[in-house]
Amino acid sequence: MITNLLQLVIKSLRFRKFTVGLTVFSLALSVMLLLGVDTVRVQAKQNFVNTISGTDLIVGARSGSVQLLLYTIFHLGNATNNVSWQSYTKISSHPRIQWSIPISLGDSHRGHRVIGTSSDFFQFYRHGKSQPVRFVNGNAFSNLFDAVLGANVARNLGYTLGDKIILAHGMGNVNLAEHKNLPFTVTGILAPTGTPIDDSVLISLQSLEAVHIGWEQGVPTNVDIDAESLTPQDPRLKPKLITAFLLGLKSKHDIFNIQRAINEYNKEPLLAILPGVALLELWKVVGVIEKVLLVIAAFVVISSLFGMLSIILTNLAERRREIAVLRSVGASPRAVFLLLVFESGMLVILGILLGLLFLYLLLLLINPILHSSFGLMIELTSPSLFQWLLLLLILVGGLLIALIPARNAYKKTLQDGLTIRS
Repeated sequence: MITNLLQLVIKSLRFRKFTVGLTVFSLALSVMLLLGVDTVRVQAKQNFVNTISGTDLIVGARSGSVQLLLYTIFHLGNATNNVSWQSYTKISSHPRIQWSIPISLGDSHRGHRVIGTSSDFFQFYRHGKSQPVRFVNGNAFSNLFDAVLGANVARNLGYTLGDKIILAHGMGNVNLAEHKNLPFTVTGILAPTGTPIDDSVLISLQSLEAVHIGWEQGVPTNVDIDAESLTPQDPRLKPKLITAFLLGLKSKHDIFNIQRAINEYNKEPLLAILPGVALLELWKVVGVIEKVLLVIAAFVVISSLFGMLSIILTNLAERRREIAVLRSVGASPRAVFLLLVFESGMLVILGILLGLLFLYLLLLLINPILHSSFGLMIELTSPSLFQWLLLLLILVGGLLIALIPARNAYKKTLQDGLTIRS
């Protein structure tokens, strides 16, 4: 009986292929949207949490963990205080610490943050799944007034190797307090990372000190400094303060001991945080939108299922004679009931399969664009357990909705189908 019903379902669907095609296409788009939102949601969270990886501790002036994370990694806001160079050198020279990266913020270039750091940044900084920063052109700074540009800075402002840029004191797209006497030369352009590094200009700590010689309280004095008069060995270029620093330890077992020692450091009030923990705290705040998007996508699927219901109910009025003929050749009300349920189940299954196909084709098309423009790579994996549950709920929902027209057909008599309506 089941085999005969399935054959009858296939023939019925083929006979109404235009209406069936529209219904399946609508369901497929809904499934693609739902799974696409969930995929982007999961991948966005992973990329967010992996904004920085391989770093064991972030150290800055004592404040809040999220605040320290925001201005150090996301370059949002400013530090409440700085860290002395003496404290940095003492802590980073600890025998259990493998590497350290100093970070100094404060200046900008046409709205993009300037990061003062050391060459260790290019060697040890990691993002994503422990991916290093890569150069698409040039190399790291070697001379005093060399600058390395993030991918977005170079693309948006149209810079290439050898171009001269002028840094400005403080943040802002328009800033009159510029270091015009000390231009920088672009020596390197980084590949997209999908992190705030893409919107940054990286220079050495010594050059950051150099542009501030003779500056007091954010304005230049009468001291006229030019690039030719400065060398890296100039004692005036030794850093006095930095914004924060990153630490990598020789053993993960020492993380909490080193963190506690830094938090109890008696020379100045410092705070050491675990990047992963702070990122998850921040995600709780900014990740609300993912749930909103998922709810919206779910409502789209529900509306598509009700659209399918309306189509089936409309078709049911037109299929009175078809159902009556089936009854006249021996089909029981139960068989007619199962026929409509099977038809709806087939429509939902086809919509799910086509939706999965649309999703993976879309990801294949946009992945190169996302990677080249934003450094974001969405992995093409099989549906997760949560997504399989979503698909199962869609299938069950489709079958439950099909019970309404199936029940109506079940209750119709043979004479109802053969009666001519005026």
